[in-house]
Amino acid sequence: MRTTAPIILRIGISLVIIWFGAQQLLDASLWVGYLPDWTHALPISQIGLVHLNGLFEVIAGLALLAGFYTRIAAILLALHLLEITYTVGYGQIGVRDFGLTIALLSVFFYGADKWSADRAFDRARSDLAQNDGSIARSDLDTL
Repeated sequence: MRTTAPIILRIGISLVIIWFGAQQLLDASLWVGYLPDWTHALPISQIGLVHLNGLFEVIAGLALLAGFYTRIAAILLALHLLEITYTVGYGQIGVRDFGLTIALLSVFFYGADKWSADRAFDRARSDLAQNDGSIARSDLDTL
């Protein structure tokens, strides 16, 4: 059970992030109202800003789902949601995003789990290092 919990947390939180990002990409106009007033001064339209945010969330969420650069994706998403929490303040959205931030920090501190791409890459690097990149004696015997 202990080895399964980090996997469930990583996959679950990534699906939530991907869902929110996809919703922003599919209908950005619904999300413009959540932008703070200072974003009007930016040299990008409100719709464009929502699209960029949605794209970031989908890409980082997919990386987290695959367990690809798990810690980097988790900390970037945690900081992103912490900023949103600060911007929207205490309320339903702020409390929800604070909870998501804590979940992402848990993924960050745990790192790669046994089902993550990071772990698979680590095993492959380890296997390569053990062979030192040289041809194994059994391979020479077959020649």
